[in-house]
Amino acid sequence: MYRFLRCVLLCVWLLALVSSSGAETPSVERGPALPGTRLLEMEGDGAQIASDMVAGIDRFLLQEIADASGKRKQYWDRDTSSPEAYVRSVEKNRQRLAEILGVRDERLPEITFQRTTSVNEPLALASSANVDVMAVDWPVFGAIQGEGLLLRPKGKVRGSIIAIPDAAQTPEQLAGVEPGIAPSSQFARQLAESGFQVVIPTLITRERGLLKFDGPRQSQLPGRELLYRSAFELGRHLIGYEVQKVLAAVDAFAQEGQQPIGVIGYGEGGMLALYAGALEERIDSVGVSGYFTSRQNIWEEPIDRNVFGRLREFGDAELASLIAPRHLAIEAAAGPEADLLGEHGSAPGTLESLSLEEVTQEWKQAQALVGDRISDSWLTLTSDEDGQGEFGSQRWLKQFLQGLKSGTSLATTTQLPEYAGQPVDQHARMVRQMDQINRQNQTILADSPAVRSSYFRPDTSSLAAYEKSVAPYREAFETEVIGKFDRHLLPANPRTRRIYSDSKWTGYEVALDVFPEVFAYGLLLMPNDIAPGEKRPVVVCQHGLEGRPDHLIGDEKFAAYQAFAESLVERGFVVFCPQNPYIYQDRFRTLQRKANALGKTLFSIIVPQHRQITAWLKTQPYVDPDRIAFYGLSYGGKSAMRIPPLVPDYSAVICSGDFNEWIDKVASTRNRRSYIWTGEYEIFEFNLGNTFNYAEMAGLIAPRAFMVERGHFDGVADDEKVGHEFAKVRHLYAARLKIPEQCEIEWFDGGHMIHGQGTFDFLHHHLKWPKR
Repeated sequence: MYRFLRCVLLCVWLLALVSSSGAETPSVERGPALPGTRLLEMEGDGAQIASDMVAGIDRFLLQEIADASGKRKQYWDRDTSSPEAYVRSVEKNRQRLAEILGVRDERLPEITFQRTTSVNEPLALASSANVDVMAVDWPVFGAIQGEGLLLRPKGKVRGSIIAIPDAAQTPEQLAGVEPGIAPSSQFARQLAESGFQVVIPTLITRERGLLKFDGPRQSQLPGRELLYRSAFELGRHLIGYEVQKVLAAVDAFAQEGQQPIGVIGYGEGGMLALYAGALEERIDSVGVSGYFTSRQNIWEEPIDRNVFGRLREFGDAELASLIAPRHLAIEAAAGPEADLLGEHGSAPGTLESLSLEEVTQEWKQAQALVGDRISDSWLTLTSDEDGQGEFGSQRWLKQFLQGLKSGTSLATTTQLPEYAGQPVDQHARMVRQMDQINRQNQTILADSPAVRSSYFRPDTSSLAAYEKSVAPYREAFETEVIGKFDRHLLPANPRTRRIYSDSKWTGYEVALDVFPEVFAYGLLLMPNDIAPGEKRPVVVCQHGLEGRPDHLIGDEKFAAYQAFAESLVERGFVVFCPQNPYIYQDRFRTLQRKANALGKTLFSIIVPQHRQITAWLKTQPYVDPDRIAFYGLSYGGKSAMRIPPLVPDYSAVICSGDFNEWIDKVASTRNRRSYIWTGEYEIFEFNLGNTFNYAEMAGLIAPRAFMVERGHFDGVADDEKVGHEFAKVRHLYAARLKIPEQCEIEWFDGGHMIHGQGTFDFLHHHLKWPKR
């Protein structure tokens, strides 16, 4: 009953706000262009133009992806004069791969496999005539442990292999202990029968709802996506964690002296085998099945495969080239297939079996990259049934064994191990594995403030010293976090048309070219009383998620925006309301997926759009180029923290309805307001947790004027989170830089909305425009 009354009262309050606004939406009356511009001829209303913007950005990103493979050569300097020279020449690429995979935590120096079954159980969980199967785990680092099965031949051990199943398979299935994989595809069992000790790690599932959390918020995200989210923000990756488990098993085998060492996998396991082989030179032979292609469509795959900058430097052929001159055996086989629906806030994704043509083309590309001077037999390809046969063929396994150079022939027995003890509780094992990764993520999150403090250390001895020392951080923010396209802005080619005629102001639609297929669009609101030759300050007013420029005037969306753009133009400011492309849900969220593949983000487009907007505004005869401010709500507040650091034309900045302890909000599974629980799967920014929280982003804006507008009941964050982060900003401005007048916060009794009191005073003061 209490919740019902609260909802009723809230609705009454919102209706009262709308009814009392007195801000009627102006009628649309299209007219001529602004002097000095061409007539805008785009068809449709603002919603259609926003849709066209998103579509154009999509075409631009797809073209950038198509062009990426041809640009990769600049990142490589292969020396094929000898195998040793070749390995040295690609070491920097190996290091960059480790970085984008989040393989950056030092593993334990001593790693051994340990039984996980009770001492009252038989030593072997299951056995056949030639192989014993044991349930084991092994430490990796921090809270992370590998866990799965160890298959030991009863005779002489001829080497060691990590055999990795697909994420939809279990170690028991690959070992032949339980049904689910045809005996002919149980490559882990076959390799153990052939005299190799084989460890089979458990991979995190895509099943939903397994991991439970304290408190009311629970997640129905696929397991892999759930753990990917926090890790990605913190410079780690679920892929990186699982690769580390594989490499820890390599460590254990190497410490035992059980060599040669091979890694082989199918589907998701094939992906991990390829990554592990590319990173670790102690792996003598790598086998990959159901995973080898150009990755041009990686943005369509499950989001847990999203690796920031993957296509900039690495297709699968380039990963293969890091394995050379060691052996890589590729099998073109029917791969895992799945259609992941975007349910319960998760990202949509698709797994499709690769065609033989796709695999062969990438195989040939790998051969061409390496050539035949360092080895003419390092790379093999096998297939059956036009590349759609069952995985784990005898020919593939024999080619894989050739790389181990053990002289061992492949056993062909079909005898399956039988249980001798109690089967492993696979559900409990999966929950354990998921919980370990979540705990590790949360530990890294807790340590991240100290990491950022160590990273962001500009010189605050004077304003001049600060400006000089903060410049490299702005460069790093743009190139490593936001992402920067190596392109110049196109000529703006401004097109305009009048759309509103009010007694106090006139509104124009404005479109400007930015990149091929990419344009900026917005509404320009001009006071009618600008005198000839007069130059006015400008406020750029930014809408939030799924918003449009026209929402900032009149009564539509008034409860949040309070028609603040209209209020400001009536106070005499020139106002520009840009259309940012975070609109149309999955359509814009997939733009982020495509951009991420290139080491870019959606803001890699938005920042150039704002550079073009401000550059054009500065040329207008009625604009003072030194007095342009940015004021954004919600996603517009998120924009306020990312755009002005890189657009110096903004002389004053207001972040409304967004400022908070951002890294905690994005990566925490303890924070009830975290994005871990919601559908904004595009919101995560790689490695932001180790570099720039909102205090550091405000530091990139400094010494320009900066303000936060905060409603006590704004659900974005709790007051204490906002206050804690803002205190760092205030300390920088007031205590370090001695410019306290340049930084402030307004707290008000309200929610997720524009308040328009202290912020308007802030704009009048810092833009030097008198109140009316």
